Amino acid sequence: MRTGYFFAAFAAAGLAALAGCERGGAQEKAAAGKPAAPPAVAVTAVEAMLRDVPVAFEAVGRTEGSREIQVRARVPGIVEAQLYGEGDAVAAGAPLFRIERAPYEIALAEAKAVLAQETARQALARQELERLQGLADRRAISRKEADEAASTASQSEAAVQLAQARLRQAELDLSYTTVRAPIRGVTGRALQSVGTLVQPNADSALLTTITRSDPIWVRFALSEAEYARLRRGDAKAIQVKLDLADGRAYAHAGRLNFAGSTVDGPTGTVQMRAELPNPEGALLAGQFVHVRVIAGTQSAIVVPQAAVLQSESGRFVYVAGPDGKAAARPIRAGAWVGADWVVLEGLEAGEQVIVDNLARVRPGAPVQVGKPG
Repeated sequence: MRTGYFFAAFAAAGLAALAGCERGGAQEKAAAGKPAAPPAVAVTAVEAMLRDVPVAFEAVGRTEGSREIQVRARVPGIVEAQLYGEGDAVAAGAPLFRIERAPYEIALAEAKAVLAQETARQALARQELERLQGLADRRAISRKEADEAASTASQSEAAVQLAQARLRQAELDLSYTTVRAPIRGVTGRALQSVGTLVQPNADSALLTTITRSDPIWVRFALSEAEYARLRRGDAKAIQVKLDLADGRAYAHAGRLNFAGSTVDGPTGTVQMRAELPNPEGALLAGQFVHVRVIAGTQSAIVVPQAAVLQSESGRFVYVAGPDGKAAARPIRAGAWVGADWVVLEGLEAGEQVIVDNLARVRPGAPVQVGKPG
């Protein structure tokens, strides 16, 4: 009886051990078939923070002279001399060209002679009027003779005035033979050579141009939405800054001096113009520049430029969530502020924005966040 009991117990233990081995093998097989979790990607994250940043609008502009003058001949004649160097900076009133003077000197001498002749006739007519007026008062002559003398004196006075006007015109024509700079500025190339016959009412009258480049103007355009935001700010606080073609910032800031009153239909933009000092002549008329219009400051979230990525649907950043996983966050970006980018929509202050190792980050992937060194 006891022997049968031990045999039954031994058989039960063997069956239990066999079942345990089978279960262990099944668990090992199941564990071997399950994929391993991917390792966390080591990244660096910075905290998205609010900061006072300038309200800035950017555009491409083109410079032009604050005054651009065409220098023209005002009397006909042969160009005798060019009195300036092309591209020179000249003062207002500086001589630029000389047109032959001899015909106008002769005309001036004739005008002086005519004036002297008419002045003498005027003196004689006055004397005759005084003499006949006395005789008429004593009734020694008829009143008609006295009236005729008065008329002659008036005509003589008018002739003197006409001679004086013609003398002034002759002096003016002679002064026009020296063509002078009407404003201070930089001269252009000479459009007529020495020896050319120029006529005031013909194309040959245009001799050269003068451009005032200090101050200099910059023309550009802003979108309708940008212009609306610009108008909401303080006009006196608006500054205009430039970046040159080589990337350098222009040393002087300027101000707006013109804003269009209509929106251009095809482009949806408003024409603007700014005035900037140009004492060193670093800016030339016709030059393309990068324009930044700064209208005060605003509180906005900024992130490093390296954190902003571009996809087909727009710009986005990766954010490290509290669950240790990365999430793609679409954003609406504004202007650059130094090495940072202003984020207008899509981020909240305090969120952890991933700034490096972005090529290995995927939405939902685990990340191991470190702080910038």
